Amino acid sequence: MPLNIEGNSVRLRAVEPEDLDVLYRWENDPGVWSVSGTTEPFSLHQMRRFIAEQQAADIFRTGQLRLMIEAPANGSESSPAPSGHPWRPVGAVDLFEFDPLNRRAGVGILIHAAEDRGRGLAADALRTLCRYGRDTLHLHQLWCNVGAENEASLRLFRGAGFTEAGRLHDWQWRPDGYHDEIMMQRILE
Repeated sequence: MPLNIEGNSVRLRAVEPEDLDVLYRWENDPGVWSVSGTTEPFSLHQMRRFIAEQQAADIFRTGQLRLMIEAPANGSESSPAPSGHPWRPVGAVDLFEFDPLNRRAGVGILIHAAEDRGRGLAADALRTLCRYGRDTLHLHQLWCNVGAENEASLRLFRGAGFTEAGRLHDWQWRPDGYHDEIMMQRILE
């Protein structure tokens, strides 16, 4: 039985080979590219290699960790649970730029389907990740960068105890021009 990191309404788990199709779909959705920094499609080969790397090494060797966010299976049609499974994948949370010396990491989160957003799943996943980072990885802090106009993400991170550490002006380019980015951090106590 795989290890799951339990939240109140979600659980976080390691990426498995069976996640290939859903990760391939999410990573190749241009609708989320502006927040993920993606600029080109991923091939199935690249996604298989990513999953294999996630399974072969830990965060201390790779500097990153992706965990799948799962919710009870009675949810949306766009993220169905595999037949007979009580949980279904709704998103992913990443730790990246892991710095073991200073005990910090960046965090990014995605709840993919619009109908799964606004239900508290991301908030529970982020709280659960913070607990895991503090208690298991012994991190001192987490940080993230959020587009200044991304009110939903700013509310999410503020609600999880992140505070604004600075503003990077004209930091993100998109087809409609440059946008500011807010750097946020949370000291894990």
